[in-house]
Amino acid sequence: MKRIFRSGISVVAAAVMSAFTASGQDNSIKLAENASPVEYNPMIFGHFIEHFSTQVYGGIFDPGNPLSDEDGFRKDVIEALREIKAPIVRWPGGCFVSTYHWMGGVGPVRTPVFDKSWGVEDPNTFGTDEYVKWCRKVGCEPYICTNAGTGTPEEMSDWVEYCNLNYGKFGRLRAENGHPEPYGVKYWSVGNENYGSWELGARTVDEWGPYVCESSKLMRSVTKDLKLLAAANSNREWTLPLLRKAGWQLDFVSIHGYWDFLTHENNPAPYLKCMMYTDDPEQSIMQTIDIIREAGCDDHIKIAYDEWNLRSWHHPGHGRLREGFDVEARKNNDINSTYTMADAVFSACFFNACLRHADYVEMACISPCVNTRGPIYAYRDGLLKRSTYHTIWMYVNLLEKNVMPLDVKCGRLEFGDDSVDKIDAVLTVDDAGGRYALVIANKDPENTVTIALDAGLFGGKIPSSLKSTVLNGNGPDDYNEVGAENHIVPREKRLPVGKGGLITVEPHSVTVIGW
Repeated sequence: MKRIFRSGISVVAAAVMSAFTASGQDNSIKLAENASPVEYNPMIFGHFIEHFSTQVYGGIFDPGNPLSDEDGFRKDVIEALREIKAPIVRWPGGCFVSTYHWMGGVGPVRTPVFDKSWGVEDPNTFGTDEYVKWCRKVGCEPYICTNAGTGTPEEMSDWVEYCNLNYGKFGRLRAENGHPEPYGVKYWSVGNENYGSWELGARTVDEWGPYVCESSKLMRSVTKDLKLLAAANSNREWTLPLLRKAGWQLDFVSIHGYWDFLTHENNPAPYLKCMMYTDDPEQSIMQTIDIIREAGCDDHIKIAYDEWNLRSWHHPGHGRLREGFDVEARKNNDINSTYTMADAVFSACFFNACLRHADYVEMACISPCVNTRGPIYAYRDGLLKRSTYHTIWMYVNLLEKNVMPLDVKCGRLEFGDDSVDKIDAVLTVDDAGGRYALVIANKDPENTVTIALDAGLFGGKIPSSLKSTVLNGNGPDDYNEVGAENHIVPREKRLPVGKGGLITVEPHSVTVIGW
């Protein structure tokens, strides 16, 4: 991660020692001592798509729908992902990939297969060629997760050959299938959640490191400059042995996080309970950083949070194979009233955690991008942008390219025996030190929060007002729905700045302030 130093920024950093003059204020934001900017990777605003429910079929791929193009891709979905500058999309899973054999999804003849992970038939009509073509239309990097469950290291390397070579059996096969130019897919992951008992083809700790090492060797034998990831977590007992055995081959560890667990019972947590989860992603990141450092891999291994969402997917019966699946219940994932300001504010806090650790976190993929718990809900006649979509839009369109460390002091928000900081803030700056964007998430469901901004943030002179973009609803449980799409949308407004740099941010909100 590149660190940027500019004379203008140095002046701002030096001004951080100015006195905090807002007497009696509990909430304040100022630059951290000796603050210097760090460039973050836009891939932290990435996405994930899996062959689950209507994410692929009926989501991004819907041949015959008037809203789809000549290749069967939903044009409105592509445009919505372009608006949030989707940088990378991980595919095809997820748990689906652990029984997926890529050869069945290429060529002119596609044979439907039974998906053992989700208990349904997959038509195999959306495979590697369709995925790469779709990524090109979206304008994102393809990122392929391989089958480390029922697959083999050789099958993974053959897949790399199909995508990246113009010779050899599989490189020629791609050309014979109508795609003469290599795809040049750079990002590849060995496996998905192979540490979990729910995963088909799960591995033990002792098995995983050697398996990843040999898989990586075969894949790099085809394309030397791949960016390789492997299924990991923030548990030292799993990830440290992995890195000690295979860390020399890897560029990232892949970690996942869902906090409102709804696997078997679709009973979404209320707003305040969701706010109690907002510190958890950063804890997981810091634990993973500690493991990377202990393994001696911090010179080359980064973190990819390549599946994350506040709420886990609802799929009753998964992991309880004697009970069977309740496939029909999966439609409950697309009840739009689930996705309130809780989801929007949590997502802002997640992004802030990634930005604060931009020297390690270089990728994150919201799970998924379309339907289920995704920021985009695509139905046959149109699409809906849920609250999380607008959080992502604000981050990718309003922030500057470097992060400046902050010193934030604030009160606590309580729920039962738990509590978290009421606000979560991140400051970004351009390379020249001439433009700034401050993001503040106010987690309080009912109350505005008054915050003292230190003069050092502005080079010593506090302005009388600031431009801002605010995302919130009529209440913390507000949501967007088909026919009522604009309950939660970003609003531009001038933000008054009082004596001592005092500003007031609205309840249950995400605010981006620019100057």
